[in-house]
Amino acid sequence: MFMVAFYGCLLAELVPVPIEVPLTRKDAGSQQVGFLLGSCGVTLALTTDACQKGLPKSQTGEVVTFKGWPPLAWLVIDGKHLAKPPKDWLPLAQDTGAGTAYIEYKTSKEGSTVGVTVSHTSLLAQCRALTQACGYSEAETLTNVLDFKRDAGLWHGVLTSVMNRMHVVSIPYALMKANPLSWIQKVCSYKARAALVKSRDMHWSLLAQRGQRDVSLSSLRMLIVADGANPWSISSCDAFLNVFQSRGLRPEAICPCAGSPEALTVAIRRPPDLGGPPPRKAVLSMHGLSYGVVRVDTEEKLSVLTVQDVGQVMPGASVCVVKVEGTPYLCKTDEVGEICVSSSATGTAYYGLPGITKSVFETVPVTVGGAPVSERPFTRTGLLGFIGPDNLVFVVGKLDGLMVVGVRRHNADDVVATALAVEPMKFVYRGRIAVFSVTVLHDDRIVLVAEQRPDASEEDSFQWMSRVLQAIDSIHQVGVYCLALVPANTLPKAPLGGIHISETRQRFLGGTLHPCNVLMCPHTCVTNLPRPRQKQPEVGPASMIVGNLVAGKRIAQASGRELAHLEDSDQARKFLFLADVLQWRAHTTPDHPLFVLLNAKGTVTSTATCVQLHKRAERVAAALLEKGRLDAGDHVALVYPPGVDLIAAFYGCLYCGCVPVTVRPPHPQNLGTTLPTVKMIVEVSKSACVLTTQAITRLLKSKEAAAAVDIKTWPTILDTDDIPKKKVASVFRPPSPDVLAYLDFSVSTTGILAGVKMSHAATSALCRSIKLQCELYPSRQIAICLDPYCGLGFALWCLCSVYSGHQSVLVPPLELESNVSLWLSAVSQYKARVTFCSYSVMEMCTKGLGAQTGALRMKGVNLSCVRTCMVVAEERPRIALTQSFSKLFKDLGLPARAVSTTFGCRVNVAICLQGTAGPDPTTVYVDMRALRHDRVRLVERGSPHSLPLMESGKILPGVKVVIAHTETKGPLGDSHLGEIWVSSPHNATGYYTVYGEEALHVDHFSARLSFGDTQTVWARTGYLGFLRRTELTDASGERHDALYVVGSLDETLELRGMRYHPIDIETSVIRAHRSIAECAVFTWTNLLVVVVELDGLEQDALDLVALVTNAVLEEHFLVVGVVVIVDPGVIPINSRGEKQRMHLRDGFLADQLDPVYVAYNM
Repeated sequence: MFMVAFYGCLLAELVPVPIEVPLTRKDAGSQQVGFLLGSCGVTLALTTDACQKGLPKSQTGEVVTFKGWPPLAWLVIDGKHLAKPPKDWLPLAQDTGAGTAYIEYKTSKEGSTVGVTVSHTSLLAQCRALTQACGYSEAETLTNVLDFKRDAGLWHGVLTSVMNRMHVVSIPYALMKANPLSWIQKVCSYKARAALVKSRDMHWSLLAQRGQRDVSLSSLRMLIVADGANPWSISSCDAFLNVFQSRGLRPEAICPCAGSPEALTVAIRRPPDLGGPPPRKAVLSMHGLSYGVVRVDTEEKLSVLTVQDVGQVMPGASVCVVKVEGTPYLCKTDEVGEICVSSSATGTAYYGLPGITKSVFETVPVTVGGAPVSERPFTRTGLLGFIGPDNLVFVVGKLDGLMVVGVRRHNADDVVATALAVEPMKFVYRGRIAVFSVTVLHDDRIVLVAEQRPDASEEDSFQWMSRVLQAIDSIHQVGVYCLALVPANTLPKAPLGGIHISETRQRFLGGTLHPCNVLMCPHTCVTNLPRPRQKQPEVGPASMIVGNLVAGKRIAQASGRELAHLEDSDQARKFLFLADVLQWRAHTTPDHPLFVLLNAKGTVTSTATCVQLHKRAERVAAALLEKGRLDAGDHVALVYPPGVDLIAAFYGCLYCGCVPVTVRPPHPQNLGTTLPTVKMIVEVSKSACVLTTQAITRLLKSKEAAAAVDIKTWPTILDTDDIPKKKVASVFRPPSPDVLAYLDFSVSTTGILAGVKMSHAATSALCRSIKLQCELYPSRQIAICLDPYCGLGFALWCLCSVYSGHQSVLVPPLELESNVSLWLSAVSQYKARVTFCSYSVMEMCTKGLGAQTGALRMKGVNLSCVRTCMVVAEERPRIALTQSFSKLFKDLGLPARAVSTTFGCRVNVAICLQGTAGPDPTTVYVDMRALRHDRVRLVERGSPHSLPLMESGKILPGVKVVIAHTETKGPLGDSHLGEIWVSSPHNATGYYTVYGEEALHVDHFSARLSFGDTQTVWARTGYLGFLRRTELTDASGERHDALYVVGSLDETLELRGMRYHPIDIETSVIRAHRSIAECAVFTWTNLLVVVVELDGLEQDALDLVALVTNAVLEEHFLVVGVVVIVDPGVIPINSRGEKQRMHLRDGFLADQLDPVYVAYNM
């Protein structure tokens, strides 16, 4: 029926495009075939009854439209469906000549499908040339095992056979699979003179022939081997002849040929009676071939390739060999190049693609001097080879299978042959191996994918993989970048058997291959990494300043507004201490509300006016003095959930002169890990007493807690739920403003627990600075969704409302787990102009409310009241998150300019904060490669390797910042990267204790510049950043200085002499695959370890290994040593939403991560 349809199209002057029958909606390569049909303007599909029944149907019974396909009308052409034509109907017998006769599809190495157009002239010329070369004559019988829709199967079995009135016996692929001897039986029974096979068919027949005695192949004068261009076809031919010579097969009957969709048949071996020279074979050095040179070697060696000739070129054709890349210069006789053909019997174009048509179908080969070889253009065949003695053509590979690693060329088929030679029957399922290259870091990298037998064990797999690596290394002297094993029957198949290589490659790159074992060898394969950075002797600080002066650059120093000019009342002068401010407010505005606490439902669970807070603080102070028997200056741990009790306990401590230490309570479901941290802070802070609630007291004394911490080791525990109403005789007044007010403990991202000392003077200065920046007055309401245990979160929750008198709406972040919209609903309900949150909260809202903005709008949530929404952070601003948050909630009226970030650290919890006045935060783009060398190079948005950095809010009033060199401690110039140093009245006064790294330097709090202004005392933040003077104007009318934070010095990774920020590597990794939910990196004995959380099926896990390795190599020039794939939630995150990379590293080294898979890259 195919022949009927094909010739029907030719008679009707339509152009047939033969394709495979689509069996499912997800056939390998089917989408690309659809694109080809669409570009050819195909609207009609001819098919048979049997095929039509097998096509996928919709519920209405119509054939479904396949992905990427144009809408088609399906016409069944079996006899009963078509009427006979009228008696007087005659086809239009016109001489169509150069018009297109048919289009053959071809899939490229990258997976795109193109259509090769063959004109009527070429078609006839091809048939005539084949008739002459093969000596076909009328009534001869041809047995065809090949696909009759394309290639040699179409040229011999459908076209030339009709021209010569031959008999053709076609053996379908399905029959060959069921009975590999069927074609030999048909040759016997029909006394066929010619047979058309591939080396695979011969191989199958050999495996199946053992019981067959009565076959004779003596009738065959030509056994045409269509894939004779395949380097390994020679072994099939030799083995087949070995067995069947005794059954009548003549050696000269075996006729390998070579062809390609573009050039049709290029060459074919002729039997001696048709004038063919004797066959030859060449034994070539693989090493020579990898440099494109023909070097004859001896067969004893393993590293040789034995190839047979594919005969002489077709009648009427001329052939030459040209360089593969660049100008098509002719090759020398001992060079391997691309074979080109000039003939009237080749394809004419790629349909609809004039650009690549010109380079393939209209090549003009030139001599070394640049003179054209011929008047007529040549067609590139895509075959690599050389011309041997007797003008015989030798093919050593295909351009599609060429992999250029470094300067050497390797052929995919040769690598497959080497891999198959390693215990083929024992391990690889049905010999299914795919080899292809992927480009990583400007070079081809070899990837080998094999199907393993269903009964293969893990041990077998790794043994086979390591032996294959060794074999390829010794024979080809090339490393395999990635070796992946997949379960049996899972590689995409080509329509008539074999593996669909381009689809396998797409799946590998798209992360949908689903291997069951992976071995990556980037350390041995990637040899083109940039040289490691050599540290040069640094320029001294004085020279640096002089250099900046000469270059006209100012010193990178900036400050917030002066505090002295900004005092709006005498409150600041009158009350140096927060305890005094609270008493004054309780006396002057007793019923003014300070705090409102919301629960998950959004209802108010607790409030505090000035006088209520004052009275509750007095009761706590009385209890501490009477029950706790504490003295002024004793330290008290406050272990409370976020709420008003915590605030009351804090002021209670101030009222009796004790020093409060806020501690996050242990998690009831996770006492094993959270309780020891509580105990450690209580111990390290030398707390004499623990203030807490009844519920937490019970928890601390429970059986479960006893398993983690000995109950007897706790100091006095007081619960403040039912303390009697008592007053203190007098509120404690510190003898000096420099006395310790509270201790601020927090665990850094590098796992160091550090407590800093905050004096009364610093506490008041902090509140004053925030009050001025945010314009906070008693009439204001602000919403806070932060953890109240350390840093700026603690200050905003406990201190600022008392100092400034504004009302704080408190939203505990934990409540968002049961109601994600709680914070935004509260902001809307209370019409808060200013709100603070953490990155964790912002991420929760972005992920959890993405699809609910419409529903929130219906509920009346409106964020147009917000002027500033600030993310409290101690890191580089997360631009992607803040932008997606702004974009998402723009629908609820959130102003585009509202979102910004703050910046603080251990030595000063609030250095920058956007506030209500002044220019919007600016974003600059820096070159990530320069950053690794500690340099700032500003680039345009979108340029390669660009990294966006957003300004971290505005520098607070009273704060001065300078950028200093990390080693020489000299001041740096504008837009130079260095450590951020800060001087301010609200700097912490020092570390109380540092647990985990006792030698943390005193000079963190009292550093001086080594040159320039050597008088000012600075605190070192431990963060890298730079200052840049912008064109914008500050509220004061001065030009605005923007501070850009790049990252923490403690977090940075020193690799190959360069400084990397983990977040940059992690961003690249997260982009590598949609199943990567989170990622963290750290180093382990000079190896880079990447931990990724898999948000998907376990079968996707191993897809990530190669993609992660590729991404880090491409974008950061680093080789990943270990890829650890874990379940979501394994990477520990602190309350600020920062990754605890050192905890993760400890977990990895202690083997506590329970990973899904660990890949050690070799």
